[in-house]
Amino acid sequence: MTTPTADVTVMDVGGTTLRVGSFDTSATGGLHGVRRTRVDGMVAHPGDSVAGIQRRVVEQIVREAERQHDTGAGSGPGRALGIAFAGPVGRDGTVLGAPTVWGEGGAPLPLQEILSARLSVPVVVVNDLTAAAWRYATAEPAPFCLLTVSSGIGNKVFRDGDVLLDAEGHGGELGHWTYDRSPDAPLCDCGGRGHLGAIASGRGVLAAVKRAAAADPLGYAGSSPARAGTTDPGSLTNPEVAAAVRSGDPFVTAVLRSTLVPLAAAVCAVFASIGVRRYVLMGGFALAVGARYRELLVEELVGQGCFGLTAAQVDAMVVLGAEDDDHGLIGMGRLVARRLGEHGGPREHEEHGRTERVTVP
Repeated sequence: MTTPTADVTVMDVGGTTLRVGSFDTSATGGLHGVRRTRVDGMVAHPGDSVAGIQRRVVEQIVREAERQHDTGAGSGPGRALGIAFAGPVGRDGTVLGAPTVWGEGGAPLPLQEILSARLSVPVVVVNDLTAAAWRYATAEPAPFCLLTVSSGIGNKVFRDGDVLLDAEGHGGELGHWTYDRSPDAPLCDCGGRGHLGAIASGRGVLAAVKRAAAADPLGYAGSSPARAGTTDPGSLTNPEVAAAVRSGDPFVTAVLRSTLVPLAAAVCAVFASIGVRRYVLMGGFALAVGARYRELLVEELVGQGCFGLTAAQVDAMVVLGAEDDDHGLIGMGRLVARRLGEHGGPREHEEHGRTERVTVP
């Protein structure tokens, strides 16, 4: 029996970028019509209140969903809408917090309820990594932990056919684990100090390189970014940091190694507590550094020791995710299809022109 094409609109709302596309939920479906725009968050409106930014983000989502439909990229909100959101999300689709989008504090935002009323279609709202996990669920038969290193750090564990979360959306917030308890520890976007995300995220690594450059000007002067013209470390960017590590620059690589100490400790804790032996790395910063990031993390994991595992087993358990930034969109499409009860779940969906396998470097 031939299944008719049935597009849903999918969005990935991050701290910097909002991605929107259409996902064909038929058995041979895939992602298409993808657009990217700047999020109307605190980076775009630094002087606005949390409540004001929440209103801006809601209006932006409604506007982009309607535009996706009007441009003919798909049947859009006329079918359903799936939102992958950067922050903890309860099972009822309430965003409990979004430090990278609107900063510290603010009341919970019942986003799923608001959008359902505004658009009059089925709406599913989940955490962005929860959505992304559904992309990799098609390729990972064993339990796995999806770990993102981008503007922040987050994770989700996929086990027994679903993401491990409680009813309020707790679970998978390793980025807010407090590693450094010193009074001058790096400040997290959520307002806390010493959180893993403040230390080991892309933003955290960049800040650490700048601090190291200020403490050792001569060492920084010999680094590849300085030799390439960025003599003022204050103007250093994440792409420059990633390129320096890829090229083997000792100064920048040493700083990155220091930030991987708490990240490896967190991974070891996940393994020791629940026995997950597969870790998929994604996120803009980790994937920009690429294979070298995986190698350095594995070296630190072996150094710290994962109880009961050999070095070869530790090496085999860490892999890089797909190099695109469509994780949340593809996963959201598959999750919406599952929620709508089509084709028995996301494992029956494959994306046009793309192999859904994680590559081991």
